Amino acid sequence: MRIDIIHVSDPEDPGVAAFRNVQERDLTGRQGLFVAEGAVVLRQLAAPSSLCRMKALLIAEHRLESMADVVAAAPEDATILAAPQEVLDRIAGFHLHRGLLGLGEKPQAPELETFLAGLGEEAVILAAAGVGNHDNIGGLFRNAAAFGAAAVVLDDRCADPFYRKAIRVSVGAVLRTPCPRPLPLGRTVEALEQAGFEIVALTPGAEEPLTALRPGGRRALLVGSEGPGLPAPVIARCRPVAIPMSGGFDSLNVATAAAIALHQMTRAG
Repeated sequence: MRIDIIHVSDPEDPGVAAFRNVQERDLTGRQGLFVAEGAVVLRQLAAPSSLCRMKALLIAEHRLESMADVVAAAPEDATILAAPQEVLDRIAGFHLHRGLLGLGEKPQAPELETFLAGLGEEAVILAAAGVGNHDNIGGLFRNAAAFGAAAVVLDDRCADPFYRKAIRVSVGAVLRTPCPRPLPLGRTVEALEQAGFEIVALTPGAEEPLTALRPGGRRALLVGSEGPGLPAPVIARCRPVAIPMSGGFDSLNVATAAAIALHQMTRAG
């Protein structure tokens, strides 16, 4: 284990300012930085596959031994802080039962057109429009990683994937999944079309069932917010498909529906 661990006994210590009152600051942003929470997410942050750079760790003293691998993997210039659980809770502003926080630096988001041009001929991406719920955003990233999507493309009305809860729900997939710079939905669709992607719009009103799709080629799965869904003019520019259902239901949670569709598009024979 690294020996340069700074032990903190005072919650007002200036060295922990970045971690203070986590929940309140989640609402205002952190100027290119984000807070990650929990062992699984911090291991993703420390992993070679992470697109984000670790800046600091704040660990409850009783968790230091179990998190020795994360501490050892931290960059040499990362600050490693340890505090008693009660001090950690006062710093965070709530009881942090996981006892683990990390501070990371967001990656530089590539321009969408440039990113798409660099993808292969069999690339599948997940695109979302107007998804404002952080749980759903996290779920979408988790699904994209699980089914091998090359990226998650969000429009400019989607929630920030680097919100702490979104990262947690994604089990760290946000930290390793490319996400180009958000654009308005119309420009997103145009960029996908120009890059040779078939855009598959998931919508309950479609006549074609999802099961008609087979893997192959450049494809983007486009999902919308629950309730309003995708705008009709956008659907008209895409290949609309639906997930057949029974029992009077016409839709699923957006993350659940995306998982089913991604499985069909990447795993079906």
